[in-house]
Amino acid sequence: MALCLRYCQNQEEAEDAMMEAFVKIYDKMDDFRFQSSLETWMRRIAVNISINKIRARKNIWTDISESEYEIGYNDHAFEQLNVNQLLKLIEQLPVGYRMVFNLYAVEGFSHKEIAETLNIDEGTSRSQLAKSRKALQAMLNNLNLGKA
Repeated sequence: MALCLRYCQNQEEAEDAMMEAFVKIYDKMDDFRFQSSLETWMRRIAVNISINKIRARKNIWTDISESEYEIGYNDHAFEQLNVNQLLKLIEQLPVGYRMVFNLYAVEGFSHKEIAETLNIDEGTSRSQLAKSRKALQAMLNNLNLGKA
């Protein structure tokens, strides 16, 4: 469920994706070839179903101007967050940013794999990842400003 929530827009959509994933896993269990772990295979199915739900909505590639997130990027700023705080920030990202960020940073996909999975260019994957990181940094800066 947590995996589907990272991709889907809301709880209801994530629950639908999770249920579809379990049905597909059950139906395709005979097709599992033991080329990877069962968990990896199941995760891949859940990710693909979640992505397909997002694709059905259209308009997932939000175009945010470069100047909107022109800030320095610092990975160390995220070390101050706990997992739940970071997940809440990721949920606030535009859908396209969130998908690429999750696939790259959480699932460990390469830009080539992301491009193939989402039917986009590798450059789009890299751009969406960079913009998602900058957006997360901006959100983190806003959180830190609120504490001051």
